[in-house]
Amino acid sequence: MAALSGGGGAPWRRGWLPALQFVRRGSKAVTRHWKAMHFQRQKLMAVTEYVAPRPAVPPRCLAPRKETREEDNGYVRLLRRQVEEVFRNNRLIAVCQYNSMPGEDVVLMRHYLRKHNIEVKFVLNEIVRPVLSQSKYKNLLPLFVARNILLVSREAKVKEMLRVLKGVPQINLLGACIDDTILSRKGVENFAKLPSLEASQGQTVGALALLPSQTSSLLQRGSAHLTALLDQHIRRLQAGETGSPAEPGPAQSSGAH
Repeated sequence: MAALSGGGGAPWRRGWLPALQFVRRGSKAVTRHWKAMHFQRQKLMAVTEYVAPRPAVPPRCLAPRKETREEDNGYVRLLRRQVEEVFRNNRLIAVCQYNSMPGEDVVLMRHYLRKHNIEVKFVLNEIVRPVLSQSKYKNLLPLFVARNILLVSREAKVKEMLRVLKGVPQINLLGACIDDTILSRKGVENFAKLPSLEASQGQTVGALALLPSQTSSLLQRGSAHLTALLDQHIRRLQAGETGSPAEPGPAQSSGAH
């Protein structure tokens, strides 16, 4: 007992700390508010702003990077060759936007178009665009932005094509190339209103033949009138020698009427 009380006493006598302590924390005073930068400092910051140096050689003068082009496989080259043959061997090439439609309607549309020797070609933009970019049909490139089909024919049967497309609202005509001439949708519709080639040729021949015939009649009118006057004069002379009255000539009879 004495040993416990000696040497500083019991541990519970050395110090005692409460289990719960109350600490008072006061709010800090706000001493800094936002303040606009002084005008002189703004000018100093603007003057000392870092400006990156310009390159010594303009970028447009640098040599372009050589792009590594992947070689096309044989199937892609075959498809592109078929597209080239389509544009080379057909007079009518119509570019249409293709929307989803039942398979039966596609078969029926192909049937009606095939009656007029118009074929339907489903093509991919990845195949057509490289071919057109290197040909004289490069102005057709803006039309190949979605799913497209081509209506091709060896004859320019535009009226028949428009008549069939009128009953297929899922197919929208965007433009066409007719006899190496690129036309818009409105241009294709105006082309369909033109007469046939045979009728145009007949009208041209008739117009060209009318002018020479009129010129020939004008040139022969003076000589014919002169011949009629001379004939009348001869008849008058002959009538004076024989003493019989002269018969009225064609010029007099026409003038009497």
